[in-house]
Amino acid sequence: MTLMPRPFPSMRRSPLPPPRALITGASAGIGEGFARALAARGSDLVLVARRADRLREIADELTASHGVDCAVVPFDLTTQNLGEELRSLVDGDIDLLINNAGFATQGPFVNTDPQEYRREIAVDVLAVVELSRAFLPAMIARGHGGVINVSSTTAFQPVPSMAVYSASKAFVLSFGQSLWYEARQHGVTAFTLAPGPTRTEFFDVIGDSATVVGSFQTPGQVVATGLRALDRRWTPPHVVSGRRNAVAAHLAGLAPRRILLPILDRVMHPTMSTDHRGDRVHP
Repeated sequence: MTLMPRPFPSMRRSPLPPPRALITGASAGIGEGFARALAARGSDLVLVARRADRLREIADELTASHGVDCAVVPFDLTTQNLGEELRSLVDGDIDLLINNAGFATQGPFVNTDPQEYRREIAVDVLAVVELSRAFLPAMIARGHGGVINVSSTTAFQPVPSMAVYSASKAFVLSFGQSLWYEARQHGVTAFTLAPGPTRTEFFDVIGDSATVVGSFQTPGQVVATGLRALDRRWTPPHVVSGRRNAVAAHLAGLAPRRILLPILDRVMHPTMSTDHRGDRVHP
């Protein structure tokens, strides 16, 4: 049966705390930050990442501290038919989906193994689409729920030396904006969260000199921005975390590419191909 759009409701019920949230890339960084913040609000959690030991450590801590149920699902988001596979591993409804997992490749485009680009697109793009498709229909059927797609301020401009990553995040931004419009007609909140530079494992590998665009934030600050947006009666299609980052993203969108790209090329200082496959990457 095809669900027909209905007029926007005059008032949206705040979905927080969601009874049960699924978070990808939950073993570190922003994903772990979402897990801790939502557990403190009383939400049960499904934690998804590749690092099983780290997930269990976080789950045990949150259960002991907040009395919430934390299911651990070690999962590789490059898996074929990942939406169906992960949905089959989750017992019960999901009220909030946070598509947070991702990674980046850095360096001249021609220097990186094509297999790495396939994995990057699978995690940063395909997983967002397939997991949204797997869990959103049930939210629409119930008439409530939420989806947060985590993008990046790199979505607002191309980035030499991170060409595939910035293009992937631009896809997430555009996809999330369309999802915002379609989902809200059924009482479901969906929006894109765009962090700027964030103190995660990525910068432990490539160093702070890899970017000076915008201002650094902690994962907690990014999570707070996302949850404030989720709490709002009228959530916008996308939210940039940090005022300076929002200004930088806006200006980058206005700048002529022939001027902007050489500047970004100098900023990024690509000297070698670097691949960091952490659970959250925010250059």
